[in-house]
Amino acid sequence: MDLNLRGKVVVLTGASVGIGLAVAEAFAAEGANLLLAARQEDRLREAAARIAREFGVSAVPVACDVATTAGVDKIVAAASTNFGGADVLFNNAGTGSNETIMDAPDEKWQSYWDLHVMAAVRLARGLVPLMKARGGGAILNNASICATQPLGYEPIYNVTKAALMMLSKNLANELIKDNIRVNTINPGLVLTPDWIKTAKELTRDSGGDWEAHLQHVADEHAPIRRFATPAELASFIVFLCSERASYSVGSTYFVDGGMLKTV
Repeated sequence: MDLNLRGKVVVLTGASVGIGLAVAEAFAAEGANLLLAARQEDRLREAAARIAREFGVSAVPVACDVATTAGVDKIVAAASTNFGGADVLFNNAGTGSNETIMDAPDEKWQSYWDLHVMAAVRLARGLVPLMKARGGGAILNNASICATQPLGYEPIYNVTKAALMMLSKNLANELIKDNIRVNTINPGLVLTPDWIKTAKELTRDSGGDWEAHLQHVADEHAPIRRFATPAELASFIVFLCSERASYSVGSTYFVDGGMLKTV
């Protein structure tokens, strides 16, 4: 299926590793040009150079912190300078948390709010005018199954991802008149380097069988009994951002191997 993405400009955050990197590669395979944003500059530059070389597309790295206004301004300026705008925005930057509501300080709540919610707000404010000038576009926000089915150990993550999902719905209603589609994707278990790192840490003193630990997690939570690969999720994401999904507006898509326990 031709997704008609060749030559389109895609802005991705959290793009140097895991889901973000897999999505960048999937867009590049369709011939899209990329603006890749992440905090770790060396890793980001290496990923951008490799993608440009392997897929024959433009891949511009922008090292920044999207949780800050300065970081978002840097992305918007780079999109304008290097490509004259943008056609797709994939808000992917984010991280898990670990706390209780009773013990977590205000500063931790604020930092996750800035990363998961305000980054998406600010990037929309900056990039939507550029999308409108090009005739429209697509925004996809990466929330989590935890936005509707929370995990007990990370209430701040759960709450801010739920807010991101609601932001998507409201933004979709506001922007569809400008031919800009906004949707949300709620992944379940995806085998990212963070999951592997955590599993190795948790099993260090008990034999080090991190793979068995992850299998136990999958058996407990997902009827499919395995983690998704980032590439599996990326295929769905690229489709949602293409014109082949032109009637998808303000929707939330669970890609979770059956992990969601309700309809």
